[in-house]
Amino acid sequence: MRKIRNLLVGTALAGALAAGVAAAPAASASTASATAATSASQALSRHGFGPFYSDFGRGEDRSDRAYVKGFWGKSGGRYYLDFDLFDQDRDRQYAWLDVYYHDRGGWHLFKRYRTFGHFERKIFFGRGVDGFRFRVGEGSTSDYDWSGWHRYGF
Repeated sequence: MRKIRNLLVGTALAGALAAGVAAAPAASASTASATAATSASQALSRHGFGPFYSDFGRGEDRSDRAYVKGFWGKSGGRYYLDFDLFDQDRDRQYAWLDVYYHDRGGWHLFKRYRTFGHFERKIFFGRGVDGFRFRVGEGSTSDYDWSGWHRYGF
């Protein structure tokens, strides 16, 4: 559903820009194309990631584990993370996602998310943040079979 919405918004934006350029006089056409270039560069600041899987133990494979996928980018001078967290095997062990951010003071825990099934969220970090990282795990005890860290923004 999200892909269809993004496709429709992109098509509407392209149509509006094309109509504006065709109707504008030659003097303002360069301004419209500069605006279109700026809009296009901002639209390209969205980057996809994943899926990244949690680690898995003996007797398990990737299809039994938790994973996360989504998009990240920068909007209005702030980093954002738009993710979907999944628990594939539904074994009554939580799928976990730890999100940390980095600023002048070092690394700080932003939040820990968990689910038994599917969880989606879009989060924005503060203006002083220069990067973030996350990891995904699955479990119900202190051993969550964490994946490695995935860093963005530096």
